[in-house]
Amino acid sequence: MTRYWLMKCEPSAYTIERLERDGRTSWEGVRNYQARNFMRDEMQVGDGVLFYASNADPSGVTGLAEIVRAGYPDHTAWTKGHQYFDETGSKDAPAWYMVDVGFVERFAGVVSLEQLKTTKGLEEMMVTQKGSRLSVQPVTRAEFAIVARLGRATRAAGPAAAEPAPIRPPRAAGRRTKK
Repeated sequence: MTRYWLMKCEPSAYTIERLERDGRTSWEGVRNYQARNFMRDEMQVGDGVLFYASNADPSGVTGLAEIVRAGYPDHTAWTKGHQYFDETGSKDAPAWYMVDVGFVERFAGVVSLEQLKTTKGLEEMMVTQKGSRLSVQPVTRAEFAIVARLGRATRAAGPAAAEPAPIRPPRAAGRRTKK
């Protein structure tokens, strides 16, 4: 069963443009137990991802990605001197996990948080809720489709634009991209 996620990243750390160039990257450094549990226990290859630029101007969804490697131990946690080092874990008993994400699509513009908050069908979306700061969040299939449609509409010129392209599901699992 395909699941859908919103994953936040600050533009100073990584962007959708960089993911487009790289094709694939590891999503390391998450240090929240609920987000870790999503990555470790629930994310699977082929799941869709809304790539969200946080602390940006404006903050919002900048494109689509997909999970290309399910959860595995975050080796940065036991690498002394690394910014994500955490002495509570080890190779034998990892405390933190990560996934790999692959590029799917970059939007021409940002689907801003303000736009998410005012769009019908996204009223219950976790990111639109006051105080919601979790960096990895589940989204419903319907929410993913609405945001993808909004993002694709940013390609059109002006408010009188034609109906956006139909929603495509994330690319098939097993696709190989360069790191």
